[in-house]
Amino acid sequence: MTAAFPKKTTVFFVISLISILGIIVSSFIMINQNGMNQRLQGWVNLLWLPLPTVILIIDRICVRKFELKDVNRIQFYILGTLIFLFIINVIRLQLQ
Repeated sequence: MTAAFPKKTTVFFVISLISILGIIVSSFIMINQNGMNQRLQGWVNLLWLPLPTVILIIDRICVRKFELKDVNRIQFYILGTLIFLFIINVIRLQLQ
């Protein structure tokens, strides 16, 4: 049995879906807490929703315009560069 739709998942698509889900779940949990600080932080967390949504929309536009293989390759380069910079920063902080 074959799938009726082609698989068009990219790295940023998965990351943005996970981050949207995490923001909504954590905000829902914080809003339902007793303390006012947690409720306020839950509402403030919802202000982060546009960022992964914009990344998701840009990713889908790039997949339509270019093909999936090219978009995935560039996204892996971007992700690898960010991870490399993070590792270099951790090493720099350890040496201080």
